[in-house]
Amino acid sequence: MLDRSLQMSLNCPSYLLVRQRTLCYKRLNPVRAMPPSSVILHIDESGKFPESRKTCNSLIASLSIYDGPLLSAPNTVGILGGLSVDSTLNFLRKLVHLSKENEAKCMPFVVCSDPVLNRELSSLERSSSSLCSRNEPSQSDHTRIVENLRSKRVFLEKSGAHCIVMPCHISHSWHDEVFKGCSVHSLHMAECVARELKEAGLKPLEAGSPLRIGVLATDATLKAGFYQEKLQIEGFEVVMPDKATMEHAVIPAIDALNRKDMEGARNLLRIALQVLLVRAVNTVIIASDDMRDVLPRDDPLLKKCIDPMDALARSTIKWAQQAAEEGT
Repeated sequence: MLDRSLQMSLNCPSYLLVRQRTLCYKRLNPVRAMPPSSVILHIDESGKFPESRKTCNSLIASLSIYDGPLLSAPNTVGILGGLSVDSTLNFLRKLVHLSKENEAKCMPFVVCSDPVLNRELSSLERSSSSLCSRNEPSQSDHTRIVENLRSKRVFLEKSGAHCIVMPCHISHSWHDEVFKGCSVHSLHMAECVARELKEAGLKPLEAGSPLRIGVLATDATLKAGFYQEKLQIEGFEVVMPDKATMEHAVIPAIDALNRKDMEGARNLLRIALQVLLVRAVNTVIIASDDMRDVLPRDDPLLKKCIDPMDALARSTIKWAQQAAEEGT
């Protein structure tokens, strides 16, 4: 059901999609109407819900009769989209897939996706991870992004979310600012992956050496430092690409991706991963939406890598299960 909804969300100009059955009645009784179990909201570039097809408009009209939050379940999750719609949808698929693996029902959720925010975050990453443009973003750019993220967080709170997650690496650069004063729980992606690695009981690859974890990300994410901070709190030594690797492998790989040169991007990414692995790291965290899908799934190097989105999805499911049990 979700896969069909996700496919619709890419084809329908007005995105307000409701999972499961609540708004499928031929005649909707306003007195007995209940909020949908999961909602995907996508606003247009002006920050408003676009008006288009009758089906989408009828859903918006139906929601307007509710007095209070869209969702009321104690395990409702708010998902704040970031760098791209694709990465947000990828996270939703992980939630559904991992829920099925755990024989659990997918929790109610609200998704907020804003193309203006997508562009601002993407521009920030490109400006710091490109051979052609290495200009530092201004403070006003950061302030505008933080205000945008915070307004979306407030919207998700008011929509009934009891836990909010951001499936976007670069957005976590301002996690503390975005969630300052937040009245509900939030999950930090770097904390989730660091906690899982700690619980895995890893052993150093070299006797007498500390446990080393590699982090491969864009320049903007590495400079933000939140992955390094969360991993070090758990006792790991963090290994990042050195300046030469960034300049001659990581940044050129991203430029190759932007040129649609997939073969060049794969070769350069493999070099960057191998440089980290020869430094005796136990695993490499690929903390980049762009790099995540560059290598084919059967590439042997991926066996040594971790996608933080998986850790965030598992932590989200765990929180939702506990919240549901406490709320019953």
